[in-house]
Amino acid sequence: MAVSDFIQNNKDRFLNELLDLLRIPSVSADPKFKNDVFAAAEFVKESLIKAGADTAEICETKGYPIVYGEKVINPEFPTVLVYGHYDVQPADPYELWDSPPFEPVIKKTEEHPQGAIFARGSADDKGQFYMHIKALEAMMASGDLPCNVKFMIEGEEEVGSDNLDKFVIENKEKLKADVILISDTHMISMKDPSITVGLRGMAYMEVEVTGANRDLHSGTYGGAVANPINVLCDMISSMKDENDHITIPGFYDKVADLTAEQRARLNEAPFDLDEYKKKLKIADVQGEKGYTTIERVGIRPTLDVNGIWGGYIGEGAKTVLPSKASAKISMRLVPDQDWHEISELFENYFRSIAPKSVTVKVIPHHGGSPAVVSDSSIGYQAAEKAMEETFGKRPIPTREGGSIPIVALFQKELETDPILFGFGLDTDALHSPNEHYGVANYFIGIETIAAFFKHFKTLSSQ
Repeated sequence: MAVSDFIQNNKDRFLNELLDLLRIPSVSADPKFKNDVFAAAEFVKESLIKAGADTAEICETKGYPIVYGEKVINPEFPTVLVYGHYDVQPADPYELWDSPPFEPVIKKTEEHPQGAIFARGSADDKGQFYMHIKALEAMMASGDLPCNVKFMIEGEEEVGSDNLDKFVIENKEKLKADVILISDTHMISMKDPSITVGLRGMAYMEVEVTGANRDLHSGTYGGAVANPINVLCDMISSMKDENDHITIPGFYDKVADLTAEQRARLNEAPFDLDEYKKKLKIADVQGEKGYTTIERVGIRPTLDVNGIWGGYIGEGAKTVLPSKASAKISMRLVPDQDWHEISELFENYFRSIAPKSVTVKVIPHHGGSPAVVSDSSIGYQAAEKAMEETFGKRPIPTREGGSIPIVALFQKELETDPILFGFGLDTDALHSPNEHYGVANYFIGIETIAAFFKHFKTLSSQ
């Protein structure tokens, strides 16, 4: 039986298995879901065995485990390493979901006329890494697995992959491969497939501004004592100028600017600004002056407030000057910015702009390096041919605004360029309420991954 026929004959089962995985609330950021995260790891391990892996094991770390599995058919054949993550973002705020986040439902949408799976983790990253397990099963069942394959599926990507570095460094021989496949990115559209060749890095900070030693009556003290919320807002506002250019000294020193030719090629990707605004229900876009929307999210660094709180937010009124105000701030980074250096620059600048009327505390959280991968490698050529085969159209190389910190880690420690082989869409509401993943995307992803193995074996033999 051909791989495509096996996929077609098992579509209902393949889909139901994914739905079962999505029902496990494997939220790595919230300790109350600890048992569920471990349950998801066990699910992945069992899925690998059922798909035909020779071995599958749960590798303990100081945090959540890494699931490793492999199928070696011939040591002389090329080896593909698959990376993914089974942990998911918190589903909060639950009230903004149209259906419970861990009770997956399939609904048709404008972008997904064949239906989309609405559930937390459907696109990021359960639906995407599970395609690889099903592709292995399809290739094994059809007797058409042309390469060795290894799987490394972790449970801490959404909280910074703190324990992955150690695992990779200590298991270089075990993880040795000729190419790495990562499906944790998106395409331009189902009509315009694309392969991501660049990702931004990340520096994530938390700040706290403290005024008086207690909340104060706003009538008795207002106008005489600093209001930490006002001060924090002023400080954040001052971190960008009127052109949305970040004002932190030294922030842009290592930014690798693209040539005019590279920028022109990047902007060749199909993009309708009016449609973009319509889908987001916004009157206009906003960003760094002198750059297109595609450039702003692909090749330029950013600074954004991800959360801000302080004072009284309950029902009715309470007239206080809060003692403290806090915010969480992320910076997306581009080559060749180093997230450790940027974190230090941020902290020094944030402290320097604080008035004497308050004290500040800066807490660096996680971060990761930006990465650019080659679009001329054998792996990229195989991915290009595979997509052209299943989509009927040559994919476009693109740069994506998100961050996958382990890409730079793999490049450094495993000395291999990953192929960012994502099949989601940028409208799939990643990290947001009503996250979803197209049913058609799921199945064409499985078929394309199988095609990749075929083309990678052929190109590697030439």
